[in-house]
Amino acid sequence: MGFFSRISQSADLVHGMAARLGADVTNPILRNPDQGALDFQAMILRCSACTDQVGCANLQARCTHLENAPAYCLNKAEFDPPTT
Repeated sequence: MGFFSRISQSADLVHGMAARLGADVTNPILRNPDQGALDFQAMILRCSACTDQVGCANLQARCTHLENAPAYCLNKAEFDPPTT
């Protein structure tokens, strides 16, 4: 898979995971475009380094809602609510 295809797929997976978790990845960009875009870009780049994108795509195909990001998700800390 080429670089741009991998980045595009990663952006789709990040959006899909955010939707299933109820996480808003667009509002931070609207509130603070410079930092929000950098944070979103970092999430996409972390996702592109994942070794289980097929498993993630399969999980998203099976589930419309998730309570937490899967343990293997490189963006788990960004997606999961903070623990108190």
